[in-house]
Amino acid sequence: MTLALQLYSMRDCADQIALLGELPALGITKVEGYGGVYGDPAAYRAAMDANGIAMPTGHVGLADIEADFAGALKTVQTLGIKEVFAPYLDESQRPKTQAGYVELASRLSAAAKRFADHGIPFGWHNHDFEFVALEDGNVPMDIILDTAPDITWEADLAWIVRGGRDPLEYVNRYGKRLSVVHVKDIAAAGTNEDEDGWCDLGAGTMDWAGLLQACRSQSGNLIYALEHDKPSDPTGYASRSAVAFNTLWENTHD
Repeated sequence: MTLALQLYSMRDCADQIALLGELPALGITKVEGYGGVYGDPAAYRAAMDANGIAMPTGHVGLADIEADFAGALKTVQTLGIKEVFAPYLDESQRPKTQAGYVELASRLSAAAKRFADHGIPFGWHNHDFEFVALEDGNVPMDIILDTAPDITWEADLAWIVRGGRDPLEYVNRYGKRLSVVHVKDIAAAGTNEDEDGWCDLGAGTMDWAGLLQACRSQSGNLIYALEHDKPSDPTGYASRSAVAFNTLWENTHD
């Protein structure tokens, strides 16, 4: 098991380089990158190395990969990223039909092949929209994973809940595709509205004990990435959630 922190959670910290020096004291030595920290990969890597931080996974937009694969690859290699995930599609870019999602899956497969040539697995990170059925009843996430069997899956289980589906169903059905699990919690209805309804791990409504059990039954080598999309206190969130995760982990079994 590897515990990491998705750095998007910390985007409101004023000094992103200084933040790297604070993370080990919070029990975090692994991070997941995103576009906001890729501006100067060499300088960021030097700061990571100086603080004993590694970045095993990172998010890179599919459009960025397609527009400049060499540049994306250089960023990934400079930062030491071992696995890449395409993280999102803006609403205006989301397909509306099965054929559209088949085309998206084909694009993901093409990107996966390019990264595979360099020994780097590539996959998709879900949000909620992939679980909302199309007019014909098909579910976009099913289309993506079934049409692109060569890509991995970074499962954001809380977004599956927000998409109206059962995350356990997806872990059980596609668990062999899992490589990273995003660990975040959903606040009780009507609370934490200033944080878009998210909350510290363990303070919300997600059954993380059961979900971790299910994930562990699929693989003992998963990365678990803490994330909060809009924390009011990023450093406090990271510290409390790392403690909560370790407690949950100790209470589950393979």
